[in-house]
This record gives sequence, structure tokens and C-alpha cells, in this order.
Amino acid sequence: MGGNNSTPVVSSGLEEEKTAREEGGLPDLTVSGKATLDIAITGMTGAGKSSLVNALRGLSDFDEEAAKTDVIEGTIEPMGYPLPAFPDVTIWDLPGIGTSNFKAEEYLERVNYSQYDFFIIVASNRFTVYDIQLSCAIQKMKKQFYYVRSKMDNSIKSEKRNPEFNEKATLQRVRKDCLDNLVEAAGIFSPEIFLISSWYRDKYDFPLLQRTLVNEIEALRRGVLRPAVPPEAEDKKDDKSTKSFKGSGISFFLLQKILKNNLAKLRDTLMQRNLEEVTEEMHQELEALQNAKLDIAITGVTGVGKSSLVNALRGMTDYEEGAAKVGITPTTMECQAYAHPLFPKVTIWDLPGIGTPEFRPEDYLKKVNFSQYDFFIIVASERFTENDILLAHEIKKMKKKFYFVRSKMDISIAAEMRKPNFNMDKSLQKIRKYCCDNLTKVGESKPRVFLITARDLDMYDFPHLQEALENDLEDLKREALILAMPVFSRKILEKKRAAMEGYVWKLALVSCAIGVIPVPGISVCCDIGILVAGLILFYKVFCLDEDSLCRVAKVVGKDYEILKSAIKKSPMSSMITPKYVISLLARSLLCAAVAIIEIIFYFVPVLGSLVGGISSFATTFYMLRSFLNDIVEDAENVRAKAAEP
Repeated sequence: MGGNNSTPVVSSGLEEEKTAREEGGLPDLTVSGKATLDIAITGMTGAGKSSLVNALRGLSDFDEEAAKTDVIEGTIEPMGYPLPAFPDVTIWDLPGIGTSNFKAEEYLERVNYSQYDFFIIVASNRFTVYDIQLSCAIQKMKKQFYYVRSKMDNSIKSEKRNPEFNEKATLQRVRKDCLDNLVEAAGIFSPEIFLISSWYRDKYDFPLLQRTLVNEIEALRRGVLRPAVPPEAEDKKDDKSTKSFKGSGISFFLLQKILKNNLAKLRDTLMQRNLEEVTEEMHQELEALQNAKLDIAITGVTGVGKSSLVNALRGMTDYEEGAAKVGITPTTMECQAYAHPLFPKVTIWDLPGIGTPEFRPEDYLKKVNFSQYDFFIIVASERFTENDILLAHEIKKMKKKFYFVRSKMDISIAAEMRKPNFNMDKSLQKIRKYCCDNLTKVGESKPRVFLITARDLDMYDFPHLQEALENDLEDLKREALILAMPVFSRKILEKKRAAMEGYVWKLALVSCAIGVIPVPGISVCCDIGILVAGLILFYKVFCLDEDSLCRVAKVVGKDYEILKSAIKKSPMSSMITPKYVISLLARSLLCAAVAIIEIIFYFVPVLGSLVGGISSFATTFYMLRSFLNDIVEDAENVRAKAAEP
């Protein structure tokens, strides 16, 4: 039974009581001297308060008299709605706490908290300081409340990706986390906790919430607080080893042209500077690239999907070994550094969520050492909060860059698609404008907002985010980022190819210097070690080594062998050894081509004395470029296979 079900909040037996009261047979409610009972639905913005109001009233979110729901624009003032079975009971949809319009310190007064008789605090992610503030305020007023953990369908769906998933154990874990926080952090003696989904009203604790609320209304009518009942009390072959580079599609004449152009470039370079100087510069550039450090901080409110984004950026699933820990209860309790699995100098930092009891806003910046990171990604999954504003302000004060990411767009769009007049472009434009408007209010003249889902980086704005990161980084860090990015689109494939073409040129120059010295036993002068290292690097960059391919298979939910079958032109990375590379040299057209090129350039004054170096340059350059073409083609085939339904 889904969210459009309109089952009444009360059982049919209570309809007779309703009729009797309307006819004067029963007294009106007299709580606190009032003729009505006011129930307030409160909590953080975006937690699903309005949907809960509708569910308790037996309405869908799109019925004419329903409380308004939206993925960006929350309730902007307290709105009262009659409870159909109890006309003298009003259920109030309160604005969310912690927004720019309803700051935490002003919230209780602005929504007139004291006027309500009973409260339901709604949360959709982790326990926060706002939950403490609200529950303590209610307890101080000596009034009763329920704590509702909403959107459990989304949480369970996310947890199902865990190979060890058990729904009952997951629900128990979430319930225990809520209980522990309410008791220990908020000091609530006997909290009542309900795990629900407003869309699936026959699941989890929603039926129990309905029954309990009816009983609560009756107890409040009598002016008596009902003892708490814990919810659980109610829940009774091809052989690629022989593959040569002949199949690369480069003809003999095209080979000559490519080598001529690059040897001409080498000649022009050596006319300006000597080989030793150029080689030393190439060595320094290669070493600088290998040692280029990049520290990316992922920050934001707790429960917005920061850890999942960390894993996605590393090309990993949420549950494999070495992944950032994810869950529907708090998981990141300290700053965690996650090195990229293939490029360890690229570190993605999973920062604890701001606004939890352990990381209150006033202490957060100091605890997470904000100044040490190159740039920041602020992640939000629901509405814009005052904690998002705080983070943006502090990053701006440090004169560092940040990017605002609205995550879990797959969930938001799924919610929007339920609307009869759904339009994808308009929904995305509405969400993006909402985020930009809020960032403008905090002083961002040109706010940058990216809508993403960590489950599919090729969707929505992730490619634009990746481009923005590139444009803002200095050369070495930019290249490190490109190499470390998962292969999620044809465009990133081409960027990786361009980066590797520059890398090939540098390696060929180094090989040129080494090739001046004849190597006994090798008819073609080149450095076999350079070739092996270059080929293995290509596999890592394009995620085609065995470990990367296994990770990709897990991310897309495909069998490893199916993805492996898409690799047609390249051997598997484990086969790249010095012996194998030498066998490739012997089988290729390269030797003849190099001999011709050597003859052509033999009498060129600057290069004439470097015949061995020219041969080594040409050999290394051709081998790596040819292999690069093949592996890019294979990477595109794997990407296409991974995208198949």
C-alpha cells in the first residue's frame, strides 16, 4: 500500500464516537482549558513533516486539501489542518528549524511552541542538536512528544546494497540509535520512537503510530498522560597473451607521419637546449606529478550522503573493503582520510556531520581543522540550513573555494515524479534556483550549485562539478584529479587520454636520453622498464586493471566476467611484464618503421649524433601511443557494457 492510499487515521469503531460527539453525546476536548487539541509536527526542514501531516489525515501529498510538499520550498509559517476523525483536533505543520528564515535560537518563540498540547518531532537522517533542543524544550514544558524517524523506505533501500543486509537488524539498529541519543544526549526518560514511511503506510511503525496517536488523543482528552509503550511490544576464450599491437589500426604510412611530427618536435626542442637539460626537466615534471598532493574535504550536515560521495569519487561501492563507512545512523565520528585506491596522493576527507551532539556548530570548525584542505564540497540532501550558511561563511573567510552539492537527487526526483504535472527540467531548475538563492543571501555573488546522485555520477551535474574542480586547480593538482576520476562518461575518457598523451611525450624524452647508450642484446634501443611502467599506469588511469574492474563491476551490479569480455584489444594488466613487452616489440611493425625514421633523421645536424636516442624515443612513443589508443577503446567498451540495463 503506497503513499496515495487514503486509509483514515482512525479505525471504523471510532467513527461512532465522532458522530456521538458531534450530536452532543460526548464532551469537547478541554486540555489546558481549550476547546481544541493542537498537535504540532516539528523538526528539521526537509524531514517529511508535511507528508506526515497528510498521512495522518488519510490524504496523499497531492490531494486538494493536503499540506503542501516540495523538494526545496518548505513550510514558511505554521499551518493548521483538521484531523478528519476528530474535528476538534488540529494538526499543525510547523516550519523546519535551522533554516535561514527560522534560525535555531529564534525558532521556539517564532513558532509559538508553548501553544501546542502535544508534539511529534520528525527526523529523516541522523540525530542532531536540533532534536536535542526541541525535545528538551518540550520536556521543560512538561508536555508529551513522539520521535518519528521518517523516510525509512529510502534508508532501507540504501542499506540493501550491503551484502550482509538484514531488515530486522537494521530497524533495530536505527531504533536503538534514536533511543540512545534521546536518553543520553537529551535526557528523555522514556521516549517513544516510531520508524515510518509516509509513502508506504502499511510498513514499519506507521500503523502503530496511528493507533498510538488515537490512544494519546483520548488520554489528552481526559487530561492524563498515557504511559509509554515501546513499539517493539506491538510488533509481535580468447588468448590475449599473444596479442600484438598490429591491430591498433595505425597504418605504416600514418605511423611514419606521427613519428615524423614528434621527432620534429624533439629536434626543435634540442635546438634550443641540450638533451641533459630537457631530460632533467622531464624527470622533475614526472616526479612532481607522482607526488602532487590533493586534499578534498567533504563536509555538511549529518546524514546527507557525504560518505557515499567519498566512495563514489574513489570509484568504490559503499560496502567493499576500504570504503568509507556508511549507514542510516552516524558513522563518521572523526575526520577520516581516504586515499584514492590507485593514486594515493589524492586524498578525500570524510568530515563528521555538523550539527550532531558530538560536533556542535560552535566547535565544528576547530575540531575538523578546516584550514588544511585544498577545497571543500558542502553536501546537502534536503533543504538549505543555517549550518550550510556557517560552513560557506567560514570557507569564504579562509579564501578557499567550495562547491555546494545537492545530493540524493534520485530520491528527490522520484518524489517529484509522483506529481501529475511532473517536468524533469523544471524540477531541476527549481531545485538549483532554490540553492543558488540561498547561497546568494550569504554573499556568494556567483554561487556554484551541483545536483548529483552518488549512485550514478553520469547523471545530473556531476560532470559539471568535475569540470569546475579542474578549472579551479593548478596544473599538477588538476592532472592528479583527472587521473583519479572514475570513468563515468566519454568526456572524462577523452580528458584522461589527453593527459596521458602529455605523459607519453615526457616518457619518450626520458627514453631518448637512456637510448643514447646501446643496450647489448636488444636490437631496438629503448628502456623496457619505462614501457612496462607506462602501460601499467594506463590500466590504472582508465580503471581496466583487475582490481579496478572488480570495483566497477560492484558499483554497477554487473558480473566481473561480463565487463572483462568487453576488453578486446588489450591484454589483462597482470600480463604486462618485461618479457611480454619484449615479445610485443618483436611482433610489431615498429622495428621497420624506426629504421626508416632513423634514416630520415640521420643527417639532421642536431639529431644526427643521437641515432640510438632517436630510435629509443620513436620506439617508446609509438608503443605507448598505440597502446593508449587500444586501451581507450577498451575503456569505452567497458563503460558501454556497464551502462547496459
